[in-house]
Amino acid sequence: MKYYLEKRKNPNLLSIIIPCYNEESALPFLKERIIQLLKILPMKTEIVFVNDGSTDETIFQLVTWSKEDSRIQVVCLSRNFGHQIAVTAGMDYAKGEAVVIMDADLQDPPEVILEMLEKYREGYDVVYGQRLARSGESFFKRTTAWAFYRIMKILVHKDLPLDSGDFRLISRRCLDALNGLRENHRFLRGMNAWIGFPQTPVYYNRDPRVAGETKYPLRKMLKLAMNAAVSFSPLPLRFSLLLGIVVAIIGFAVGVYALFRAFQHFILEMPIVYNPGWATIVTLICLIGGSILISIGILGEYIARIFEESKGRPLYVVEFVKGGSVSKKK
Repeated sequence: MKYYLEKRKNPNLLSIIIPCYNEESALPFLKERIIQLLKILPMKTEIVFVNDGSTDETIFQLVTWSKEDSRIQVVCLSRNFGHQIAVTAGMDYAKGEAVVIMDADLQDPPEVILEMLEKYREGYDVVYGQRLARSGESFFKRTTAWAFYRIMKILVHKDLPLDSGDFRLISRRCLDALNGLRENHRFLRGMNAWIGFPQTPVYYNRDPRVAGETKYPLRKMLKLAMNAAVSFSPLPLRFSLLLGIVVAIIGFAVGVYALFRAFQHFILEMPIVYNPGWATIVTLICLIGGSILISIGILGEYIARIFEESKGRPLYVVEFVKGGSVSKKK
């Protein structure tokens, strides 16, 4: 897609949103890198930390840091609402003309933000980090991640960038559009692709996690994939329809074959060389029953989301907010 771009200046205020869940071991390393980054960023910057119901010392470290530096704001959620909701809370509280979303584990280098700002000045509204390599991850993790992004591109949106997470810079007008989308089951990468606006990548090598454990094991990745597929696409419903058609064709083929064998026996008086018997019946019952249960399960996922959306509950609950007000940088 061709974009009409207008060059612009750096934002007067840049907001960096960092969701945190049990990151006490990573925060000292993050603090050091963020302090160095703030020295070279050419504009005022606020850091919006969202504590997503951490059960370790994360919140105490964040509050202490916010007392030391007025550029640090801490939004503490009342419980663990999940990564996508925590990022959403940060977007709601961010005041900058441009916003960067990144994680606390330093796998996405903060220094890449400088390259993102170059693309922002060129006129792009969304600048997403696209990974060239993933250091420190197992072959299984790299393989499942590779498959995840390609399946999501098919199920969610044709413009969904490959090998790209939530690490990105978003302009204020794009952020306002995103904040207007308040569905409970959120897949922010897909929502970014859906709203459009000029978008471009910056390429980088992903570093190993600086400390702690990954917050996206296979189980959570599968859950995110299911949530994204059901929230953005009718393809799972169409899959259940296709499954029903395939099972019906198989059942019809077996029925035709059984009639053919009966014709051979009773009309042509040929001996029965094959009797499907109970095995065929059981196989067909399992095929039909399994396809029905799969279809009901997929339909149930959609109905469950309709039910949850109909409640009209807020996406998150904030326990308290500490720090903030920016200053520094003239």
